[in-house]
Amino acid sequence: MADALNLGMLICAIVGSMAFGVLTAYGIFRMGFSLMRPRPRTVAVKTQPEVVL
Repeated sequence: MADALNLGMLICAIVGSMAFGVLTAYGIFRMGFSLMRPRPRTVAVKTQPEVVL
């Protein structure tokens, strides 16, 4: 019984550590790609009124 319990705990620890690693890598890559994304630049546009004849 103790061997089965140890095996179950080992499997849960493996799955938990893999899930933590995948989620951590996802967060790191998401943050890195958001920093690399170009920021939109606001360009001042001068408007000239048009005269309709």
